[in-house]
Amino acid sequence: MNTVLGRRAGRRVAITTATALALVAGCASSDNGGSQTAKGGVDLVKAGRLTTCTHLPYPPFQSEIDGKVQGFDVALVDLVAQDLGVEQDIVDQPFENFKTGASLNAGQCDLAAAGMTITEERKKNVDFSDPYFQATQAVLTGKDSGISSFADLKDEKVGAQAQTTGEDYARNQRLDPVSFESSDAVLNGLRTNQVDAVIIDYPVVQGWLKEKSVADAFDVVEQVDTGEQYGFTVKRGNDKLREAIDGSLAGAKADGTYKKLYEQWIGPYDASAASPSVS
Repeated sequence: MNTVLGRRAGRRVAITTATALALVAGCASSDNGGSQTAKGGVDLVKAGRLTTCTHLPYPPFQSEIDGKVQGFDVALVDLVAQDLGVEQDIVDQPFENFKTGASLNAGQCDLAAAGMTITEERKKNVDFSDPYFQATQAVLTGKDSGISSFADLKDEKVGAQAQTTGEDYARNQRLDPVSFESSDAVLNGLRTNQVDAVIIDYPVVQGWLKEKSVADAFDVVEQVDTGEQYGFTVKRGNDKLREAIDGSLAGAKADGTYKKLYEQWIGPYDASAASPSVS
């Protein structure tokens, strides 16, 4: 997410699936504007739309590019929407809103997609899809910082994105990270010397390093395998939508679509990251 999209809670950005889809007869409308039904009997909060909550920016999973929200998560959820015979809408909200299940419970969205790590604590509030990505944490620092590993961070000022597992991991390792609201703010904190190094998901750093000014100034000195797996979330008990998501993910992996999208948004295909075991 090299282009910042204002973090205004509730902002809605329409996302059109790759193929224009006519609403199927099964997407019946109700007179009172309540829940609508898509293919497979999946109830949606808005007729003809699969509404996704996320927190922007978080490249390469979701960010605004050329005036449109795009990314790996967006493309995968587009596949779910296509299988349901609807289109995807995206709502930008603070991460906390849907991490706790509040947005889902309030009917503000059908699912959340935000590069979200599956944790036992979060499972108390939401139901997760099958894991679709395995991530490591990266330590990024200036080329001349003198920091060469995670172990060197104990006497340094470290940055992390608020409410993330990177921040949690830093705290668990007895660091006192400076919290930033978004991934762009994390990078800016490093650039402006507010912190000496940052801990954040490696795919995010991969996206940053595509920018020459970042690659010239900073290095990844270590990747930390924390065993993290990403999943999409739905309201607890929404088994039909969860099963639809799992079916779309499985189909995309079987027919090569997942690999194509992975290479487009993440980089060289890593089968171990693409097909993590279900914990």
